[in-house]
Amino acid sequence: MSSVLTIETSTSVCSAALSVDGKIEFEKVSFEGPSHAALAGVFIEEAIARAKKKGIRLDAVAVSSGPGSYTGLRIGVSMAKGVCFGYDIPLLAIPTLDIMAYKAIKETIQPDDTLYCAMLDARRMEVYAAIYDHKLNAVRPTSAEVVTADTYSSFLETNRVCFFGNGAAKCKKIITSPRALFIDHIVPLAGDMAALAHERFVNSKFEDIAYFEPFYLKEFVATVPKNKVIG
Repeated sequence: MSSVLTIETSTSVCSAALSVDGKIEFEKVSFEGPSHAALAGVFIEEAIARAKKKGIRLDAVAVSSGPGSYTGLRIGVSMAKGVCFGYDIPLLAIPTLDIMAYKAIKETIQPDDTLYCAMLDARRMEVYAAIYDHKLNAVRPTSAEVVTADTYSSFLETNRVCFFGNGAAKCKKIITSPRALFIDHIVPLAGDMAALAHERFVNSKFEDIAYFEPFYLKEFVATVPKNKVIG
């Protein structure tokens, strides 16, 4: 059995959840952000209190690892590390775009050859995006790019592509292929991390708590050349 506290603070939305074997036992979300500094700690305390009330022993903490807001990720990761050190439990890191893609795949009914493009807004027409198949395999890893009409043409020539995330809205007028589908309201949430966290826990994909750092959008903008793939 795995009981995991999940924390998601990569965008303006703040959330925390408690899951057991990938199933949500408790979840708290605020869309009225950014309010991470005020709410993340409260949500985490409530999740831990729920675990104690139900006699659930925490086995790990999972945190969204970016890309995302510098301030949001810093708060989420700092709190996750604090819980890990305090309870002597391991840390799991889940890429933000993986969380978004998992949610989009789960909530839409599309043919198996459909691709899913998770997009986070950077600035102007810049996004950080990754493309997945219907089994959440990365067809193209996270990359920083300036979106043009041709950016995803090679994928749209042969596949239907679902675009989503806070970087997708500004691309609707540019990506006009009939094979492009834009999905609204896909934001990364702690509850969406439950199954992914359970899988990582079972496979012992733990992070070094002392040295782990998330991927900040600020760092990407400053250091990553256009169309450079993030390893």
